[in-house]
Amino acid sequence: MIAVDFLLLLLLVIIAIAAISAKDILTSIMLLGSYSLVIAMEWMLLNAVDVAFTEAAVGAGISTILMIAVLTRVPRFEKELTEQRHFFNLFNRSELLALATVMITGVLLISGTWDMPAFGDPNSPANSYLSPEYIERSYPQTGSHNIVTAVLASYRGYDTLGETTVVFTAAVCLVLLIRSYKNNER
Repeated sequence: MIAVDFLLLLLLVIIAIAAISAKDILTSIMLLGSYSLVIAMEWMLLNAVDVAFTEAAVGAGISTILMIAVLTRVPRFEKELTEQRHFFNLFNRSELLALATVMITGVLLISGTWDMPAFGDPNSPANSYLSPEYIERSYPQTGSHNIVTAVLASYRGYDTLGETTVVFTAAVCLVLLIRSYKNNER
């Protein structure tokens, strides 16, 4: 099983590099859709079928369709840079700031995982204290016989509201991008 996980991880890295380096935006969109399908496969291997289904539907399906819809309104191929960069002038200030921000965030996230319990540890706080609470109280508090449904629909309502807000904001940005491109064409 671990060999399959590493194989999928390697495939994800290859797809990500190919998506970033592609000059054709349609190729990048298709690669990002396949990236989502590989992530869905990984969720299936982790026995999270509901998450895998959502990733396949939203990540590979709806997102790919939306990006192709945007592609009908914007140029398909990436414009070539007119300026030539030399070895010592590889990055400008905004690119260096973005790179530094990503590196610092990565270091902070990785350092935050050092104190985490081992994956699947039955003595971890989530398994020792939280799981029994959900198992005992989910039906009396929510009326749902399915614990997963009770957790997602009732206990994580604010999380679902936040996800809906993110999707709505992305849709508004998408409409504004398409509208601004149409105005620039005129």
